Order: sequence, then C-alpha cells, then structure tokens
Amino acid sequence: MLEDKLLIWKIRSGDTAAIARVYEKYKNVLLKIASGLLSQNNIAEDVVHDVFVNLAKSYRSLRPEGNLKSYLAVCVANHARNVNKSGQRLEAVEINEAELITSDSQKPERWIIQNEELENLNNALAELPYDQREIIILHMHGGMKFKAIAKSQNISINTAQSRYRYGLDKLRSLLNGEV
Repeated sequence: MLEDKLLIWKIRSGDTAAIARVYEKYKNVLLKIASGLLSQNNIAEDVVHDVFVNLAKSYRSLRPEGNLKSYLAVCVANHARNVNKSGQRLEAVEINEAELITSDSQKPERWIIQNEELENLNNALAELPYDQREIIILHMHGGMKFKAIAKSQNISINTAQSRYRYGLDKLRSLLNGEV
C-alpha cells in the first residue's frame, strides 16, 4: 500500500519507470479479471494494454480513490464492459489461461485433474449473467471490497452483495455443490 502511494506520486510527476513497475506488479491480476470478463485472450490483453496506455497519457490527473489495485481493476472492468457492449464479445474465456498452472513438483495426474476442475469452473462462470460474473471476478480475483465494487458500478452495497451471492449460488448449482 505504501509502495502504491509512492508509485502514484512518481507517476503523477512523470516517472515512466513507475508505470512499468505498476504494470509488472498488477498485470497478472488485471489479465485474470479481463480474461474472465471477455471473449478472447487477445481482447483481454488489449484491454489491459489500453488501461496502461491511458494511465500513461493521463498521468498528471491520476487520483485514484482507494488503493491502486482496485482503481486499475475498475478501469479494466469498465473497459471490458465497453468492449462487451460494442459487440466484440463472442464467448467466455478461461480465467486460468491468464496464468497457466504448471509445476515441476506436481504429478501429471494432479495437473490434469486441476485443469479439468478449472475448466468446469470456467464453463460454469461463463453461464452466469454478466453483472454477477463481474462482481465475483472483481471480488475474488481483483480483491476488491463490495463497497468499492458498488461505488464503481453505481449500485448499492446490498445489490453488489446480492449479485455476488446469487452468482455463487448459481455456480454451486451448475457444479453440483462443488464450489
């Protein structure tokens, strides 16, 4: 958190290395969010790229409310929503493609099981209404609090929590209680 405040100060003073540091620090989580909300990985990568280009262009006016990670997550979600509205969305993409699960210490059988479980979860997540999916992804992958999500979407905290709860309930039913 303290590092983020320093990075914001450096970005506002025109330090391009600070933007690069923010990119390295948050690119994976932002890509997960974008991948969960969009149809293709290349579109998700474009959205994250666009958010950082806009950050670089408007560095002097950067005044995030709350923490930097949440600010960037909201920027990605808003941009993803605009892309979806423009008709570029074809089908949901797997969140785990944003960060592949590989480990030398795992046995191949366990890796296959994990990939199947993630595929099932991603397929179920894709069946959720977009507003529920967005809140689940922002809360779980973006680490955002419901208050911040509600404020970013201009809805009440109760509505954000309800969409989250309804989304999880639907995921449970789609996955036969495995969530």
